[in-house]
Amino acid sequence: MRRQMYLLGAAVGLALAGATAQAQMKDPLPDSLSLGGVTFYATIDIGYAYQSAGAPLGSQLPGGLEYQAFTTTRNFSGSVSTIAESGLEQSKAGIRVSQPIGNDISLVARAETGFNPLSGQLTDACASIANNGGVGTPANPAGQTSNADSSRCGQLFQGPINGGFSSPTMGQLTVGRHNSVQLDALAQYDPQALSYAFSFLGYSGFNGGAGSTEAARWDNSVRYAYTTSDFRLVGMYSSGGLDTGVLGKAYGVDVGVTYEGFSVDATYENVNSAVNLRSSFDDGPNPLNPQPTPAEIAAGTSATPGLAAYISDDTSYNIMAKYTTAVGDPSSKDKFTVYAGYSHIQKAHGNYPPGGTAAGNYELNVGINVNNSAVYEMEWIGARYAMGSGLNMTAAFYHVSQNSWTIGLTPTGNQGIGCSAAGLLCSGDFTEASFVLDYIINKHYDIYGGVNYSQVTDGLAWGFANDQGGGGSGTTGSQSETTVMFGIRVRI
Repeated sequence: MRRQMYLLGAAVGLALAGATAQAQMKDPLPDSLSLGGVTFYATIDIGYAYQSAGAPLGSQLPGGLEYQAFTTTRNFSGSVSTIAESGLEQSKAGIRVSQPIGNDISLVARAETGFNPLSGQLTDACASIANNGGVGTPANPAGQTSNADSSRCGQLFQGPINGGFSSPTMGQLTVGRHNSVQLDALAQYDPQALSYAFSFLGYSGFNGGAGSTEAARWDNSVRYAYTTSDFRLVGMYSSGGLDTGVLGKAYGVDVGVTYEGFSVDATYENVNSAVNLRSSFDDGPNPLNPQPTPAEIAAGTSATPGLAAYISDDTSYNIMAKYTTAVGDPSSKDKFTVYAGYSHIQKAHGNYPPGGTAAGNYELNVGINVNNSAVYEMEWIGARYAMGSGLNMTAAFYHVSQNSWTIGLTPTGNQGIGCSAAGLLCSGDFTEASFVLDYIINKHYDIYGGVNYSQVTDGLAWGFANDQGGGGSGTTGSQSETTVMFGIRVRI
């Protein structure tokens, strides 16, 4: 492993050195930083955000803020006005390798990591939850910072890291850590391009992970993709692992076609024993510390080791489509694209292998499990008008509905607790509408501004301190959030 990291570091260093030399000779910011088949790329996305309701900026949560009202933390404590990050895209750095070796075959590899540009830390959602354990209460969440679950949990490379072989006639085979087939497909069919600040599909890995955000990226996986100009087939398998966000086996497939501006993809995923972290309010102080601190001993409290979690077996099927046409003259550079998608997600009882941990190898405390299935129906539509001048206008609408379901008090899933005892399990809905103006100055710089309105109702609104009209009952009421953000994105 040490030798592999040394070689990877050397490759990055060579790529940067060669590209920097090229940049000094030709241009202060070249089209790409490349050397010998190795390309370095990076994104920094920073700006300002105002939220009508939310939690303060977190230094480790991907995106920094809870940009949507769809959240398990339910810790909104008032309006938020702050510098912000990663509104359109996760700030990140990575390398791509493509080296021909003959007979139409190339060696390929990719390694990518995400970071928070305002704090300089690697994105670590699990740490964001752990650091809020024992802070505030659901009725008075003061002191909490933004936190949520994710497959990005402080790993050196929380994005993809994989390698293999590629051929234009035989397809591409890679092994390592990959985005799920659903997450990759969503990136092509989400009108807001998986934006944290303006898209439910980007802010939450819930859809990309077939119902569990930690399953949006698969460790220990093999992926095969065959692609032509009008057809694509992707298949992926993961053996899972006791130190990842997917403890059991996982399977996924994507089939898509493109014809005269119209594109459609259908995906299916089956994920066994996916990790779902619960609210930070379910953790005691220092949930990762098995020994009580002196302050806890003096206060008569002690922490429960591990992050509170439940395990589920997730299944999803999805169909997504878009159509792109020129505006006015067929040769016009102005393009108009419409998008639509539907997802069906089911979360069922999942077995908990002893010793399993979350993504990033965080210790778990599994005290409950899914008893009867939770079902989510999800729809989205949107449109983008991309002008030849560089101005893009995008509007999108997302909707999620949840049925009533039950949990068990133990990992075996017995002694069911339903809607009357745990309001979050009641049926509910999430809706979101967003609009973004993005001006692309050139391929390296763009500036943007947008607004996002989201609302959860009934069961999905349970537990918010400012639940409007429901009193936290879980059967009625709502919680809404409006986010306005302006920013600049730099890409190389």
